[in-house]
Amino acid sequence: MNKTKRKIFETSMKLFAEKGYEATSIEEITATVGVAKGTLYYHFSSKEEIFNFLVEEGIKLLQNSIDIKTAKYSSYIGKIKSIILIQIKIVIKYENLITILLSEFWGKGSRNQMCKQQILQYINQIETIVREGIEKGEIKKGNAKAIASEIYGLICSALVYKIRNQGQINIMELYKEFENTVIEGLKIK
Repeated sequence: MNKTKRKIFETSMKLFAEKGYEATSIEEITATVGVAKGTLYYHFSSKEEIFNFLVEEGIKLLQNSIDIKTAKYSSYIGKIKSIILIQIKIVIKYENLITILLSEFWGKGSRNQMCKQQILQYINQIETIVREGIEKGEIKKGNAKAIASEIYGLICSALVYKIRNQGQINIMELYKEFENTVIEGLKIK
């Protein structure tokens, strides 16, 4: 991604997170980036295309991070631990993206459906790991769909915690809290 496209991407993400999709105009994006409309339209055909690109790239980032990190672990508990840590880090580094995903998840419009589809695809990735862990006897028996949704829900929890804690998060401290509650609950005793 070239410098101009990246700036449009980052600015749009910030504006969509702060103001919402509907309240953000192309004019505001171009003014904030400092480019002409023609330059924006050279990189993206519409505001909708910018939004779709943000969501798709964001979910790819999450999925790729999960693929890379979980491949390093042979145990399924280790894989789940790595997912939780990645999600906390993503919330800190890409809070605007998470805000957009969560705010657009609900509803019946095309943007809502696209966000929902992308998020559910990501949760399915987690569910596969949980299901395999259950089948291998490394994770206690349970509803893999519910467990995967709970693990994804930690993104929401981390974001709420960050807000409640005036924007401050100690990654490892929060990870240890999640590990004590979630991971311990998944272990076979």
